[in-house]
Amino acid sequence: MASIRKRSGGWQARVSRKGFAPEVRTFHNKADAERWARTLESEMDRGCFVSRTETERLTLADVIDRYMREVSPTKRGASEEIIRLKAMKRHRMTLLSMATLTPNSIAEYRDDRLRTCGAGTVIRDLAMLSSVINHSRREWGLHINNPVAMIRRPPAPQGRNRILSGGEEDRLLCALTPTGRRNPFIKPLVQVALETAMRRSELLNLTWKYVNLDRRVAYLPITKSGTHRTVPLSSRAIEVLAAMPRSIDGRVFPVNIAAMEAAFLRGVRRAGLHGLHFHDLRHTATTRIAKKIPNVIELSAITGHANLAMLKRYYHITAEELASKLG
Repeated sequence: MASIRKRSGGWQARVSRKGFAPEVRTFHNKADAERWARTLESEMDRGCFVSRTETERLTLADVIDRYMREVSPTKRGASEEIIRLKAMKRHRMTLLSMATLTPNSIAEYRDDRLRTCGAGTVIRDLAMLSSVINHSRREWGLHINNPVAMIRRPPAPQGRNRILSGGEEDRLLCALTPTGRRNPFIKPLVQVALETAMRRSELLNLTWKYVNLDRRVAYLPITKSGTHRTVPLSSRAIEVLAAMPRSIDGRVFPVNIAAMEAAFLRGVRRAGLHGLHFHDLRHTATTRIAKKIPNVIELSAITGHANLAMLKRYYHITAEELASKLG
């Protein structure tokens, strides 16, 4: 039997049943307290009761904080994910309790983000938010539906096909040439990226102990797909690497991701190549390598693509080049 008592200007209802944790809530009037208690007791009797105490107590910001502490550090892209989650916490949506988080509030967040970001970024943010909520449901016992699954996501944008021409490459490398306070590792980083089609994370995590200039290979113990890969090095890549100084921490490119992105963006602006992304270097390198190695199996072994559908997104050949092959 529930107990109802007056407390602190309100009415506190307490429901205690064997096999269930006590449920307590305070209401403005006695009738609401009695109605709530009867509803809970009925659900307990029918075996369909689900406690919503934690769901009502915790805000989305609380859940994101716990996710950043416990889950994000176990991922390879932990630093980037934490930066994105912290940015998400600045939105008013995260002040809502998990019980009051609705598809409407998620849709409002989506629309706010679309005003400042591209559709691809918003799709990734929604996927990350969905992962946070699903983890809280599976692992932390929060009994809610995932509101992200109930909203419309922006149409996926077409894949980028920005390829660096020879003249643009010369301008970019000239703009990145170390002078004054420019980072001396950014130019060789770009040169190696254009020669190997390696991902940004693979380049920044590459260490000298896994680079063999005599055998002309670089070993990657862990990649985006979770597997290892050995990358062949071209003569130009060997030349660039051989001329580089060795850092004390053993990394080939001892630069953190934020400093690298900032330095690369400044170089892009100096070169007048606005809109160029670092990832476009991977597109460029893959297209160039494909002209030398037309076998798609060998090409995927170099680039590290898990399937040919993904490789097709990075391989850009013009209709004129195809026509010349037809004869």
